[in-house]
This record gives sequence, structure tokens and C-alpha cells, in this order.
Amino acid sequence: MLNSLQLRLSSYARLIRMDKPIGACLLLWPTLWAIWMSSGGAPSAHIFWVFVMGTFLMRSAGCAINDYADRDYDPHVKRTANRPLATKEIAPWEALVVATLLVLIAFGLVLTLNALTIKLSFIALFLAISYPFAKRFISVPQAYLGVTFGVGIPMAWASAVDHIPFVGYVTMLANVFWVLAYDTEYAMVDRDDDMGIGIKTSAILFGKYDVAMVFIFQTTFLFLMLAVGIMSALGIFYYMGLAGATVAIAFQYPMIKYRLREGCFRAFRQNNLVGGMIFFGLLLDKAFVGN
Repeated sequence: MLNSLQLRLSSYARLIRMDKPIGACLLLWPTLWAIWMSSGGAPSAHIFWVFVMGTFLMRSAGCAINDYADRDYDPHVKRTANRPLATKEIAPWEALVVATLLVLIAFGLVLTLNALTIKLSFIALFLAISYPFAKRFISVPQAYLGVTFGVGIPMAWASAVDHIPFVGYVTMLANVFWVLAYDTEYAMVDRDDDMGIGIKTSAILFGKYDVAMVFIFQTTFLFLMLAVGIMSALGIFYYMGLAGATVAIAFQYPMIKYRLREGCFRAFRQNNLVGGMIFFGLLLDKAFVGN
């Protein structure tokens, strides 16, 4: 009985990717950028923890919804063949129950924030639920994911100042291009499998121009983040962090040049460093320079 329960809980943990926190980190970094900028570097502990916990909860719920949507596709993809729904360790309804519970907990946290943030949370929920199905109809679902992963940015601004300034939208746009870049790298890992089962991805759409498009997306992201620094009158530490992120991005090109699965996945994971460098540059800038 105890062993059966442990196995079930282990399956749920893998369903929500507790063993693979990279996705949660990539979702969290842009939200932290917005929290620090909107608060002048001194966010309230309450807002900080609501967004940190909410990010992990919604990312976990999104994984459960994604696996439910892809349950008939994942067994045919090398990277996803061992997911709990693909191997039938758990039933589809269990994934929906897990997702619902996580969403309800996250919504309970959001209810402690202001009205504008609560309203934006419904948009975030719609995006999280609809993204897994976008891959059936949109040729570049990575753009949809960029908006989904970036909605925490306006929510952070809304929670701190009760409105969304123009710089908040620019930061969100920058995040869209960043997600387009790193999720194209991710899609390059599965390209052969995805072509066989009819999934739409940017890696398939761009074909032999995939590496070039990743370069264009990342360059656009960096220029937009430079604009964010100028618009926000940020100081030297922010630009040092952005420079470090630029170097980390440059190291990704040898990894994806030959389009090998291992190299593309390594490049994708490198983006955690990119997001972290920008945040720590912002953290130091707000701590020692201020506005």
C-alpha cells in the first residue's frame, strides 16, 4: 500500500516536472526582472513570495495540462516517451485533477493582490490552458509560449504600482523574442519526431534557417533589454549583467551549429544563465546605484 502511494506520488512529481526545474526558472527570471524594476529594487516580501510560489505552481499546472493535451503524441517522441501519461502510469483525469488543484492554490495567492493583478491572472490562466493546444494550429507556437511565459511581467508591474507602464510592455516583448530563441533550440531537439507526428514548431517552419532565426531572435531580445535599461535609467551593473548574458548567448552557437540533439538541448539549458545574469545585474544595480 505504502509502496503504491509512493509510486503514485513519484508519477505526479514527474508529471509536474519537479525533477526538471529549468522551465520554472525560465518562467521566473522575467517576472523577477519586473518585480525589481517596478519596486525600485525593494519589493515587498508579500509580492515577492506570491509571484515566486505562483510561478512554480502555474508552471507545474501547465506541465500537467501539456501532458494531458499531448498524451497521444508523447509516446512517439524520444524525449517525452517516458512521461507518466505516455506510459499510462496515471490516467488522464488524474492530470486534470492535479492541474486544477495547482491552479486553485495559485489563484488563492493572487487574491491577496490588487484588482488589476487579479484581472490579469485570468488572462494568464487562459494562456496556460490554451498553449498546449496551440501546437496543433499555429506554425510558430513558440511565439504563443513567449506571451504565456511573459504575462508575469505586466502582473508584477500591476501588483506594485497598479498600472502597466510602457517599459513593462517592452520588457514583455523582449521576453517573447527570448522565448522564441530558446524554445526554437528546444524544438530542434524534437524536430525529426515532431515532423513524423504532425506537430507544428518553429524549428520545422524555419528549416535550414533555424540557427539564423535563433540569432535574429536573440539579437532582438538583447537590443530590447538594452532599451529597457535606457528607458529605466539603469546603471552600470545592469549593463554588466546584460553583457554577461550576451556572452552566454554567444556560447550557444557552437552548440546548435550542427543541430545535434544533445547540443541543442545544452544550448536551451544555457538560457537559465542568461536570465540569471540579467537579474543579478539588475539586483546589484538597484542595490548600489538605484534610480
